Amino acid sequence: MTLNLDQAKLVLEGAISKANELEIRISVSVCDAGGRLVAFQRMDGGHWGAGYGSQGKAIASAGFARPSGLLSERASAPVMQGIAAAEGGHMFYSQGAVPIFVDGLMVGACGVGGGTGEQDEECAQAGATALQSSLHSAV
Repeated sequence: MTLNLDQAKLVLEGAISKANELEIRISVSVCDAGGRLVAFQRMDGGHWGAGYGSQGKAIASAGFARPSGLLSERASAPVMQGIAAAEGGHMFYSQGAVPIFVDGLMVGACGVGGGTGEQDEECAQAGATALQSSLHSAV
């Protein structure tokens, strides 16, 4: 399965809904399993730099099929630096992104920037959950 635009929009909506609950302004990036951007949205009042962070976290999460925060402890390891450099320097190894799985297959990742790392990850997870809930209710 490939993550399509309509599905990515559901992820964006889920993440933004959670940000509204938390009363924060975020940027959200949704990428496919190869780390390529499918959809992006910045909330009104969101910091412009958070857009880069959201995408970098999503790319790292997709690249390693795990939450980006789990990668931060090893971020300075030569192999992690080498992977980031080979990829073009776009990966951010910090908390705020989660992979998106559908039927056990990783189809992409959601990355968020604009809050604390914990808030960003909570919003990213809400986005991934929104898609998963939608797919399971359609069955």
